[in-house]
Amino acid sequence: MNAPLPIIACAALLALAQLDAYAQDPVSRIRAHVVALAADTEGRMTGSAGERRAADYIGAQLRRIGAQALPGQGDYRVPFQFTAGARDGGSSIALGGRAFAGRTDVQALSLSDSGTIAGPVVFAGYGIVLPDGQGAGYDSYASLDVKDKIVLVLRYAPEAADPQTKHLLARYSGLRYKALAARTRGAKALLVVSGPNSPNAGEPIPMSLDTALSGSGIVAASISARVAEALLAPSGRALSDMQRALDSGKHVAGFDLRDTSVTLSASVVREQQTGNNILAYLPATQPSPGLAQPWIVVGAHYDHLGHGQAGNSLAGKDEAGRVHHGADDNASGSAAVLAIAEALAREPRRRNIAFAFWSGEELGLLGSAAFVANPAFPMDRVAAYLNFDMVGRMRDNKLVVQATATSAAWPGILERANVAAGFDLVLQDDPHQPTDSASFNQAGVATLNFFTGAHADYHRPTDTADKINYEDLDRVAAFATAIVKRIAARDEPMTFVKVEPRAGDRASRAGVRIFTGTIPDYTTESKGLLLGGVVGGGPADRAGLQKGDVIVEIGGQTIANIYDYTYALDAMKADQPIKVVYLRSGERRETMLTPAARK
Repeated sequence: MNAPLPIIACAALLALAQLDAYAQDPVSRIRAHVVALAADTEGRMTGSAGERRAADYIGAQLRRIGAQALPGQGDYRVPFQFTAGARDGGSSIALGGRAFAGRTDVQALSLSDSGTIAGPVVFAGYGIVLPDGQGAGYDSYASLDVKDKIVLVLRYAPEAADPQTKHLLARYSGLRYKALAARTRGAKALLVVSGPNSPNAGEPIPMSLDTALSGSGIVAASISARVAEALLAPSGRALSDMQRALDSGKHVAGFDLRDTSVTLSASVVREQQTGNNILAYLPATQPSPGLAQPWIVVGAHYDHLGHGQAGNSLAGKDEAGRVHHGADDNASGSAAVLAIAEALAREPRRRNIAFAFWSGEELGLLGSAAFVANPAFPMDRVAAYLNFDMVGRMRDNKLVVQATATSAAWPGILERANVAAGFDLVLQDDPHQPTDSASFNQAGVATLNFFTGAHADYHRPTDTADKINYEDLDRVAAFATAIVKRIAARDEPMTFVKVEPRAGDRASRAGVRIFTGTIPDYTTESKGLLLGGVVGGGPADRAGLQKGDVIVEIGGQTIANIYDYTYALDAMKADQPIKVVYLRSGERRETMLTPAARK
């Protein structure tokens, strides 16, 4: 008697049988892809059994259409190592005859090196240094000598600075920026405390998932207000007074803490795991030896959040721990790439077309970054990269195409391909998006990212296959297929254009302090911030805001677009109500929204 097939193999065979049954119906085929990828009871967390099951399914589809492993690779599956998580292995701080330990008083930062450091302490304000060319000067280390010392800084950015200054400072207030600033000035260690006027006042920073990098070359820990006051006591200073002086945003000189030397011991235990990109290609059938860029890459990430354990879930309390299916994010994008591959497998091709299914996107673009760092072919041989991230929930025929400024050829190519597709295209120049296209943009490749908009199910267990708009998802795949064919037919190269980040672009997530529970709608150009939804139970929901509302003013500041809104977030304070003016069906209304602190 034969041994029973594993569940993973059974699922793949069932999906293949469904595909055979749907062979004459492209919409049903793309539906089968989404259902198979989004149905797993484990989710698709990078390095998990769910990721491996999804990889098996994708590999089976690539074999079915005759795709080959990339040159130099023996398999579709290309592994990469990553840090899956970090925990505090027992950190402590001692000063004088007192010792502090335990998570309520001292906790290593996830970016810290492990080690024990002893030395005098210097207070360096918020620990922020603005690079040259920012239109303003701010250096917390001006006039300070921190070489071989331990630096104490406040978390976040000055709380009472004017909005323009606060927005600028917030961009450089992430913990990694602060660790880098201290290390490059010779500090041996960094201590961070949340001041009494800041969100999460006096609380150590939870050990968070930080997988994109390991240590920052410095021993670093967060401490409680109790520990900070003990450090300040010999100098006769109070943490509240010091923060108040700094919060105007004007420079206030730091100082040595008199008669204060400490021994800091930080212990960070990192768990290494293996993720898997799935990579294949269709070789050129009519190769042109003179082509400068003989490759095109089409990709999407196939990983998701598992059960939401990585800390980036937006699940409500009643949803915590449930599997996050990720039907739109990003089974939809993966299904689109499979559909494009199947269509192109039947076509003559002047260029090699690679198909990439990335893992680790949700943890920081890990898979695509690993590929770009060690590519199977030189990046300057790539004509273009097309990325698909959340393309399954189209509304009102609107398709967002981002990064269109990365090549002067894009507008013409998109316009001609759209004659048959008939989408209401929303073209956005900005290539600096939090998705895998960013890895290729940084490598100097002309990119496009396709997106159908945010929604209330984003990063929640409710992102399920029954909510996908399959007819329009198939149209997106057909549109992209036409674009790839136009690129493949070109004689001239796709010249890359570097797009500098705009001064008003979003701050990094590391510097975001406030949670409002709003879900912007990026698919519609409107005067104000159109809401694609609100997070259930979040501040916006409690304030009575709904999907379709257009925020036009917050705290007296006019909101014309997403950048104005992001700018306004920097001026908000946790737990302090702020007036929001919005339009609902054209009617001007007002409400009070109370932002929450983001941990």
